[in-house]
Amino acid sequence: MNSYFLPTIVLLLVFIFTVLIEKPLISVLSSRARQPIYKDGPSWHLSKQGTPTMGGLAFVLSSAIALIVSSFFLINSGIKDVLISIVISISFCLCNSFIGVVDDLTKLKRKENAGLTPIQKLVFQAIFAVIFLMARRHFLGDTTTLDFLLFKADIGFLYYPMAIILLLGIINCANLTDGIDGLSSSVALTVGAVFLFIGAGNLESSLLSAILIGGAIGFLLFNAHPAKIFMGDTGSLFLGALSVCLAFSIGKPLTIILIGGVYVIEGISVIIQVAVYKTTKKRIFKMAPLHHHLEKCGIEESRICAVAVAVTLVLSAITLLIIGR
Repeated sequence: MNSYFLPTIVLLLVFIFTVLIEKPLISVLSSRARQPIYKDGPSWHLSKQGTPTMGGLAFVLSSAIALIVSSFFLINSGIKDVLISIVISISFCLCNSFIGVVDDLTKLKRKENAGLTPIQKLVFQAIFAVIFLMARRHFLGDTTTLDFLLFKADIGFLYYPMAIILLLGIINCANLTDGIDGLSSSVALTVGAVFLFIGAGNLESSLLSAILIGGAIGFLLFNAHPAKIFMGDTGSLFLGALSVCLAFSIGKPLTIILIGGVYVIEGISVIIQVAVYKTTKKRIFKMAPLHHHLEKCGIEESRICAVAVAVTLVLSAITLLIIGR
């Protein structure tokens, strides 16, 4: 099988189905799932009150369809290892999306921007992360050797807590990034494109990248400013999980720290804001995460998205120089 044939088919399939599902989904969710707006957020966000949420269902369902189609081709081609890897990764992403569904439905039921508690989310995410890592070790032969970009080292049992922290950290930072029109999906699109380039010839990585790119492009058609629909935690947790799965698929998990640097920066901005405020009762940023600070500095949402994409590309270029791809 040509290494580009199936990823191309999958990318187009996910894109087309995301668009086809999203259109009627907007109509359905407009009356049943209107996004509650954070009351302490930027005042101009109040105009977004009532915009439907949980739009991530479109690319989540499309990804499941892509998994089924990929399975058919991979089984007929006898490429079992790739099939097993794709099933493990997409199953992990779907589990995180399920957490997002529960969180979104909880918010809608309460009619406020507060769903599951952070502890509730983390507990379930940690359970799914452990299953993900054990599945990769059992079925794919993953070792405890961690690639530190410049060198490799077998860190033994320490690999697992570090991997769990990495998985949960990136997923939740990606969730924080979903705060303005088009930001999360445009960053995810760029991350997917970078991993598609890095993993050229690696069918597992190429397929996962194709799913991420196809879903992000399809959703952006409806989520670019002004957004017709939001992805909700349903979508952001899925995109975060898929982004970090890509790093595992190329055997270099730590690359997501740089390639997904925008996620990391957004997460760090929240940690700094909370830590400083609890200590000094002062705020470093006008509002956290960072994209809201930039909004309050008068920067337009579309420009923030463009800057986030540029930062992702620069950090990815640095990563490529380090790993020599």
